[in-house]
Amino acid sequence: MSPGPARGRTSGAEAAGRRGAVRRWQLVRAGSDAVPPSTRRFMRRARQRRMRAALPWAVAAGLLALAGLVAWAVLGTGLFGVREVRVEGAELVNPVQVRDAAGIPDGVPLARVDLAGTARRIGALAPVQRATVTRDWPDALVVRVVERTGVAVVPQGERFVVIDGSGTVFRSLTQRPDDLPLIRVVEPGPDDPGTRAAVEVLGALTPQLRAALVDVTVESLALIKLRLDGDRTVVWGDASRGDDKARVATALLGQRAETIDVSAPDVVTFR
Repeated sequence: MSPGPARGRTSGAEAAGRRGAVRRWQLVRAGSDAVPPSTRRFMRRARQRRMRAALPWAVAAGLLALAGLVAWAVLGTGLFGVREVRVEGAELVNPVQVRDAAGIPDGVPLARVDLAGTARRIGALAPVQRATVTRDWPDALVVRVVERTGVAVVPQGERFVVIDGSGTVFRSLTQRPDDLPLIRVVEPGPDDPGTRAAVEVLGALTPQLRAALVDVTVESLALIKLRLDGDRTVVWGDASRGDDKARVATALLGQRAETIDVSAPDVVTFR
């Protein structure tokens, strides 16, 4: 009978052993051969599609970053700042005057310079008729100046002021230049009717009249006189019909007359 209880005890120990056993799991990376070729191809194509889809966004992001860096360097730093202001076409004004009128501090970013505003400031200089300003990368401004051309001088006290075709005064001289005719008006300027009338008369004169001209006097808008060499006077009247008056006066230059009145060119008188 003793074998019976022994078998019972053995069975109980085995059961307890099985109940106390701990399961241990281990992850094992499967070899490439464990994945079917079709699955591998699918996965590879999926990765390629994701890369192709992400590439344009990556390129765009890179370009935006590069553009931002360039904009910061050009607009926000002195890396491309103004180092030089070159002046072309200036004779009556010197480069220092032009640079001072431009008012551009050294080192200001070249891309931020207001070209039109700079040109207006330079154009406010009396001898400058117009100015253009351009950028010359990486660090220069180029100012091209067109200066006014004198058409006459006006005595003002002990000096002579030079006016252009619009009547604008842009120079003051101590001596009268030999190559410009003299006009006499009270207040020379582009807004003065007498100045404009005298300039209009000068524009109508023939070469013969210009060669003999001493001065043009505007006594009133209706009474303009030309003084010629030889102590001769041409009464011009107003500034109208300039071509007709110039033609008639030129034809009578050979007459022995101190005064030629062409104010009404159809009926000329002289004495």
